[in-house]
Amino acid sequence: MADKRKRNILSSMHIQHAQDRENDRTDTGSFPLVRKKPRKMGGGLVTRLMTSLLIVLLCALLGFGYAIQLNNKTSSYETMSEEELTRLISETSTQVQNLQQRKTELTGQLNSLKAAANKQQEAQRIARENEDTSGILSGRLPAKGKGVIITISQGSKERIDAATMFQLLEELRNAGVEVMALDNVRVVTSTYITDTKKSLECDGQTLKTPYTLKAIGDPQNLQNAVNIAGGVGSRFKVKFGAKVTVTPSESVDISETRDVGQYQYAKTVE
Repeated sequence: MADKRKRNILSSMHIQHAQDRENDRTDTGSFPLVRKKPRKMGGGLVTRLMTSLLIVLLCALLGFGYAIQLNNKTSSYETMSEEELTRLISETSTQVQNLQQRKTELTGQLNSLKAAANKQQEAQRIARENEDTSGILSGRLPAKGKGVIITISQGSKERIDAATMFQLLEELRNAGVEVMALDNVRVVTSTYITDTKKSLECDGQTLKTPYTLKAIGDPQNLQNAVNIAGGVGSRFKVKFGAKVTVTPSESVDISETRDVGQYQYAKTVE
């Protein structure tokens, strides 16, 4: 048994030696082959994704840190040197002075524009008032206000003449009348009254009895101008036998108007 075991061992050693010699041969290239490990499918894609995510995360962190640095002025000022702070204060003071000067200039311009606008508005207001006043005086515009309404009947003794009717207009003017209308004729400064064969004529229109005269002004003064003893009212009654009625009113409406005449010689003074 011992001999058999020795033979087996020798045989195994012989076989191993023969195999080693076969492997050590260089001319046959029979060195043990070192095979490359196969790559796992999908491993490169995961790596690239992870790398990209890491780069994006780093960029985001850098951006966030830069934003914090920009917003953190205190820390910027704290990191500035004394010379830089002095220069910054000087520049800021100069900008404040420039802005203050610009504000003063704009305020002056605004005040000038307001003054000009006020002057223009005042001029427009005065022009409107003058236009209204001249329109009423010239008879171009209707008028309304308190005053009196005078009614004069036909004379029982004789026909009322133009001179007495014109005297009535003058008495009312002296009493401060502002606007008048005799029948349907607007009375202005150029109004005239003449006698005709059967009646009176005012500015080319024939008047009919009873005559109605609307007058805007102080009612009491106008009443006194007509009813004063020995005045024009008494003349209508005594001389012509006419009945004169003066009725005060808080709202005398004179809608009669007339066209403004063209002046041949008079010119407006600029």
